[in-house]
Amino acid sequence: MGLYRGPVRIMSRFFADKKNIFEDHIVLTDKEDVKHLSKVLRHRIGDVIEISDNDSMEYEIELTAITPEKVIGHILDAHPFEREPKTRVTLYQGIPKQSKMELIIQKTVELGVDTVLPVFTERTVVQDRGHFGKKTERWQKIASEAVKQCRRGLAPTVGPAVTLDEVRMICAENDLNLLCYEDEKQTTLKEVLRREKEKEPQKIGLFIGPEGGFSESEVRKLTEAGAVSVSLGKTILRVETASVAALAMIMYELELDGE
Repeated sequence: MGLYRGPVRIMSRFFADKKNIFEDHIVLTDKEDVKHLSKVLRHRIGDVIEISDNDSMEYEIELTAITPEKVIGHILDAHPFEREPKTRVTLYQGIPKQSKMELIIQKTVELGVDTVLPVFTERTVVQDRGHFGKKTERWQKIASEAVKQCRRGLAPTVGPAVTLDEVRMICAENDLNLLCYEDEKQTTLKEVLRREKEKEPQKIGLFIGPEGGFSESEVRKLTEAGAVSVSLGKTILRVETASVAALAMIMYELELDGE
């Protein structure tokens, strides 16, 4: 007779609907999650995994049943999110060419972005030929996969593509809007973040242009709407580098610095 190996903590992260979270157990019913857990990750009864309710709580559960339709686990521990940043950053990303958007989404999710909105700008090369929704679906899937890997509590949203004029109407809801502009010579992102830190901004909008950046007229419209034009440094960054660098600076100044 084999010896019971005890709970094996392989901290995979999954998300569960609140309706499937009970007093002492959690049920996973998403078909892709069930398949991934059992067939790809090859979890077994007795393994311990992490579950998020995508709202405020995360759990450790010991798997007690695995079927093709569902996975059931006994709750071992429950506590509020530990890895979610307090600062909610919305990335208004000028749509780049090829697969650069996939990399941007993956890495900014790992760094703590809350929402990504693809933005059509004057210098956007990519066009919407009626099937752009499929791109958005793929980008959302990439975000969902990335958030599991980095074990965050909330699944970031990749919204539908919008125009810059549409963005101007909604960015007023943010406490601070930062426009990364390669021709900005006076103000750095570092200066603005340290100046605004005492105000403890909870919602930040981050504007990154596509290849070629924002046009002068777009910069004027955004600054008139309240965005602060900032420099990321002396060198010109690629679009996929700028998004990651800017978000890392924000998280350092507002989430990590001084801890």
